Amino acid sequence: MVNIGTLIFTWFNGVLVGTDEFGTKYYRSKRKKRWGREQRWCLYKGAKDPSRVPAEWHAWLHHTVSEPLTQMVAEPCAWQKPHQANQTGTVGSYRPAGQAYKGGARAAATEDYEAWTPE
Repeated sequence: MVNIGTLIFTWFNGVLVGTDEFGTKYYRSKRKKRWGREQRWCLYKGAKDPSRVPAEWHAWLHHTVSEPLTQMVAEPCAWQKPHQANQTGTVGSYRPAGQAYKGGARAAATEDYEAWTPE
């Protein structure tokens, strides 16, 4: 859900630059500059998840490039994988063997390990 204040600010001050494959819209300021640079921002479609910002738009948002690199990434390379959402804090997050959510049972220690006990 977009914040109503951000949406109103965008209507009056923003110029649409483009949209990514997730539906996120990217804007630049019409006239106002902050610290000598134009303001750049995005409005997410759906949940606000910054990990879904593609690299070409991330570079543009952070003033690494002057124009978005959308033409360079039109054709994905063979080694590129599709985006996966950040699963941290969800049921789908990585949980190693022995972790409490996976039963808490670890593999037994080998004979080269000797537990310390206080005397």
